[in-house]
Amino acid sequence: MNIFLRELRSNLKSLLVWSGIVVLFSLVGFSKFSAFYENPELTAILDSMPPAVLSALSMNAFNLTTVTGFFGIMILYFSLILAIAAAMWGSDIISKEERDRTVEFSLTLPVTRARLVTAKTAAAAVNCLLLLLVTWGITLVSAQNYQPDSQFYSFVAISMLAFFLMQMIFLALGIFLGCAMKRHKRAGSLAVSILLGAYFVSILAGLSEDLGFLRYVSPFKYFDPVMMMRESRLEVTFVLLSVAIVALLLAGAYTAYARRDLYI
Repeated sequence: MNIFLRELRSNLKSLLVWSGIVVLFSLVGFSKFSAFYENPELTAILDSMPPAVLSALSMNAFNLTTVTGFFGIMILYFSLILAIAAAMWGSDIISKEERDRTVEFSLTLPVTRARLVTAKTAAAAVNCLLLLLVTWGITLVSAQNYQPDSQFYSFVAISMLAFFLMQMIFLALGIFLGCAMKRHKRAGSLAVSILLGAYFVSILAGLSEDLGFLRYVSPFKYFDPVMMMRESRLEVTFVLLSVAIVALLLAGAYTAYARRDLYI
């Protein structure tokens, strides 16, 4: 418990910074939406964009003059912010012990390496959950000026569940890299590089139906915003795939950390 609380305190500043980023993005995004709100003439600018680009970003599936449709476009950017935060927390919360030369102290505590990883993972997961709640709250507050309906609230709620699953995937990835890599300084950069690669793969998957198989490669494509908006549900296949990925990465993290020589 002491390790868990220590990690929460040490990551408080980072949580506040990421929360500020989310709040700022939401406020700026919804302020721009005010130009589209109930003004279909402004959406004519989308007609000049290539159809492939519109499809890749799901912009042709949403009505940008409604707050529900505009949130559907913002989902991709929210997910990117939340995923980067999760990946960085996951990689840093393990590797920082070696970076800061405090791993020797941690190993003198009457806890096993597995308990150390568990406590740190739990603290990072709480940070992810708190950031998600900030995202949820600022989204609802920002939308109040545009008369959101019941569909909007259900769409936001199911989107938050999708965000959480995506956060857990990249958190587990970061933890695995932090536990497994001997060059601990590179864990964070590699985690973010993999994340950005998955993001670009998701864009490629939306460019053509022939590239639809890439949807299984990128977590950014696991949860379809259109389905979430229209049916208020997630595809069970991708929920199970997400859980399996998280379980495998965490199992690999525990195994690697138990066997690895630590840099003191």
